[in-house]
This record gives sequence, C-alpha cells and structure tokens, in this order.
Amino acid sequence: MFGSAIRNIIIKNAQNAAKFKAIGAQCRHLRSNRSTQSEADTLKPIDLTTKPNDKELEPTPQDSSAVALDFGNREAHVPSFNLAAYVNNSSTLQHLVSLGVDLHSIERRKGLGEFVLRLDFEKNIKPCLSFLADQGIAPDDFGRMITKNPLLFKEDIDDLQTRVEYLKSKRFSDEAIQRIFTQNPFWLMFSTKRVNRRLGYFQKEFHLSGHDLRLMATKEPNLITYKMEHLRKSVFTLREEMGFNAKELQSLIVRKPRLMMIPPDDLVERFSYIHKGMGLPHSQIVQCAELLASREFRLRERHEFLKLLGRAQYDPQKDLYISPRTIVQGNNFYFVRNVAKSDLETFDLFLKTR
Repeated sequence: MFGSAIRNIIIKNAQNAAKFKAIGAQCRHLRSNRSTQSEADTLKPIDLTTKPNDKELEPTPQDSSAVALDFGNREAHVPSFNLAAYVNNSSTLQHLVSLGVDLHSIERRKGLGEFVLRLDFEKNIKPCLSFLADQGIAPDDFGRMITKNPLLFKEDIDDLQTRVEYLKSKRFSDEAIQRIFTQNPFWLMFSTKRVNRRLGYFQKEFHLSGHDLRLMATKEPNLITYKMEHLRKSVFTLREEMGFNAKELQSLIVRKPRLMMIPPDDLVERFSYIHKGMGLPHSQIVQCAELLASREFRLRERHEFLKLLGRAQYDPQKDLYISPRTIVQGNNFYFVRNVAKSDLETFDLFLKTR
C-alpha cells in the first residue's frame, strides 16, 4: 500500500513536469513573437507629415470603464455650522459683526454657533451691553469680550450686578473691575461663592494680604478662574521641586502670577537652567521673576552670547554687572545693542554657529 502511494506521487510529479514544460514552451513562443513585433515597430519609420487620428489614440469607452477606478460621488466638505451664511438674514449677527465680534471663532466651538443664532439683539444682547457700559467698559472692548465668552448673554443682569457689588465689597477699584472683566469675561460667569472660594484659596495658600490679593487678581484675572488641578500642581512644583520657601513663593506669585498658569514641566526646565546654568540663587530669581516666564531656549541663547563676550556677570557686587531682568527684555536688536553692547550681525553669526 505504501509502495502504491509512492508510485502515485511519482506519476503525479511526472505529469506536473510535463505540464510545466508545455507552459514554458508556450511562454518562449510568445516572447519570440513579441520580440519580432518590437523589432518591426522599431524599424518602422515615423511619418511626421501624417496627422494622427485622435480617435485612435483615445481609449474606447469599454476600455476606459475597465481601467478607471470608480470612487463614487464625493460630497464637498461642509462645516457643521457656518454663521456667515446667516448674516444677511439676521439683524442680531449684523449687530455683533459691527461690534467687532469674530463669528468664525465662535462657530468653531461646539454649540456656540447655534446659541448665538437664537439670540435676540434687543432682548438678550442690548441689556448686557448696557450693563457693561455702566461698569465703565469701553464699547471698543465689547467685540473681544463677546468673542471670548458669548455665553455671557445667558446670565441674568441681576446676577451680574451682584458679582460687581461683591468685588466692590472686597475693595476692588472701578479700574480693577474693568480690567478683570475685559481681560477675563469668564469671571462674570462665576458666582460670588465660587469667586470667594478661589480668592480664599490664594490668600490662604500664599498668606497674602488683602492688597496683594487684589493686586494679583488684577494683574492676571485669568488665574482666578483657572483649573484648580493645574494650580495645585504648580504650587507643588514651585515649593517642592524648585525649593522656594513661603516668603519667596509669596513674592513670586504677586510679582508674576502668570507663572502659575505655565505647565509645571516647562517651569522646572527654565528654573534648572537659570539656577544651574546661569548660577542665579533663589533670592535673585524672585527679584527677576520674568526669567521664569521666558522660554528656556531664549534664555540659553542670550546667556551664552553674553558668556562668549565675557559679559555674563550677574553679581551686583562686582564690576560689569548686568541685571538678569534685562536678558529677557525687548527683541534681539534691543538685547544686542543695549545689553550685550554688540551688533546684530555678530549675534546672528553666533546663533548659526552654536
């Protein structure tokens, strides 16, 4: 039985070999015919005087359909909501445009386009604008405020007035209130209890006086409504990872409250270079908080250029002292002329070869 199976395999292999031999002969025959045809085409002269028949050069409809790839009908991409399409028929949108509102910026945020389109100018928008004007906010600022926070029109005017009265009770000046609302219209969305908790957090965390708390909030109004999780991480980074003590931390937050809004990893990177690369102690960094607000690569470029010139001297007790604060002031032209006492061509060459 086993021998019979072997014979069957041998016979089958022989049959396959014969089949492959026949196929090979056919392939050689085809190649021979193509070679002959190619030689004939090569030797055939080209008649430049005869105009070719365009129809002969075009594929037949049948061939075309066989080769073409049909991807189906593709619909043009249409934005989910486009306020510009409604401007001509909406007096509300026309009023908003005249105020300087950026409708495109609004429609890119989910749901806001539909919300704005449903507003009635006389009923929903005009009372709010009158309220803002009563607070001393200039009409030129209306457009930017509405672009940032169109949901402001959802708020009840009485609630808005209560929030203003709260700030006045905390001894915020009229100018401070105007700056807060102009720079951060989202503040008006926060209830008095919520704002009170936020202000209380900063006052307790950094042991701020009432004056310093108002100064911090007025300098950087966005800080009060920022994400609490991020703020807590920033406090941990400044205190534990960078090593600033309570007094230094208090001074930093009042001088440059925006530091709390910078990603903690970026803060650590900048501090590491300022403290180790430039050799500045904590006390000097506190006095020049602008350094932590500047990007690390900018600090590195300017410090290394001063070092090359022999002018990287930040000790006020020694000659040729340069205030670290001046390193991050102005553009490159200002820095080169007024701080490095060099020329822009030399600085550009330094940047290319470093």
